[in-house]
Amino acid sequence: KEAFAAGIDIHTATAMQVFGLPREEVTPNVRRHAKAINFGVIYGISQYGLAKQIGISNDEAKKYIDAYFAKMPEIKRYMEQTVEFARKNGYVTTPFGRKCAVPGINDKNQRIASFAERAAINAPLQGGAADIIKLAMVRVHSRLAREGLAARLIMQVHDELIVECPEKEAPRVEALLQQEMQGVAELSVP
Repeated sequence: KEAFAAGIDIHTATAMQVFGLPREEVTPNVRRHAKAINFGVIYGISQYGLAKQIGISNDEAKKYIDAYFAKMPEIKRYMEQTVEFARKNGYVTTPFGRKCAVPGINDKNQRIASFAERAAINAPLQGGAADIIKLAMVRVHSRLAREGLAARLIMQVHDELIVECPEKEAPRVEALLQQEMQGVAELSVP
């Protein structure tokens, strides 16, 4: 949260924390490793998976993952609490209250249960992001129509909205998009 509030690239901030480096010593390769850790953790990556992905030893990967959780215990706590909730209820929720079923979370087959645990951890994050972009899409579409602009929302790609508009409307539409997309949700980070 501190990194987001300070406007620091999250992968650079993770590299600084996990590898104990000042910002100026975070190279593009070190940042890439931190990015792999950030995304790997939310997908439940193993030390073997991380080692293979970034080309390091299993022992080194384990050290990275352990350092990540040591520096950011809130993330470990979130993961444990989310899995516990899913085991008890059979679902998780996005920050906007949408339920995501987690079949197999209590399966006796450890492979099935482990997969479900990873899905339980990831679903509120990915589902929350999906909720935000869908809410933004509705707000942008409504506002373009309400303001009588010729601009039209034509596509969504991950966390982006693609708008087609006459060139003369571009500055106004750009400001509208920024305002609507940034204001669609109140989060604890900007």
